[in-house]
Amino acid sequence: MSKLEELKLISQCVLVDDRRAFGKLVEAYQPRLRKFLLNLTAGDVMLTDDLAQETFVKAYVSIRSFKGISSFGTWLYRIAYNEFYNEKRRRHEDSLPDTAETCMEPTSAHQDATEAQLTVMRAMQSLNDVERTAVTLFYIEDQPIKKIALIMHMPEGSVKSSLHRAKEKMRKTINFENNYNFV
Repeated sequence: MSKLEELKLISQCVLVDDRRAFGKLVEAYQPRLRKFLLNLTAGDVMLTDDLAQETFVKAYVSIRSFKGISSFGTWLYRIAYNEFYNEKRRRHEDSLPDTAETCMEPTSAHQDATEAQLTVMRAMQSLNDVERTAVTLFYIEDQPIKKIALIMHMPEGSVKSSLHRAKEKMRKTINFENNYNFV
């Protein structure tokens, strides 16, 4: 979807409360947003679906507050990021998927994954939420540091530090698994 088409759809949502226009925005952003949330939730599909739905509901309700300073995608990711952390706080962090449990519970997506993908997935799960979010946005969503800083409300230097720490943690986790064949 072009920026012009996106702006047109946003304008239709704001000016005439056009639900079909918002539906087109959802169609355009849903796959990437779900992938982002799936990484944040350490593969919890049900929680991802709930968070994605809440994100789009909040975006629809508050679309008039979108000022266009950042891109619509950045604004949407920020809502998703906030929803994730609100849910995490609500569940007191203990109820979110545990890294070890998630690794041991095969889902259909995990069963179809290659061994290398599982190793990377376990390495991602060894990261804290800030590191996992930064890695997801930078390496998976291909977002620039500046945009990640906006989404995460962090200075660019902190994003870079988080990415560096995450790479080191992932490297150690992957090397450990490869050296000891814990697959």
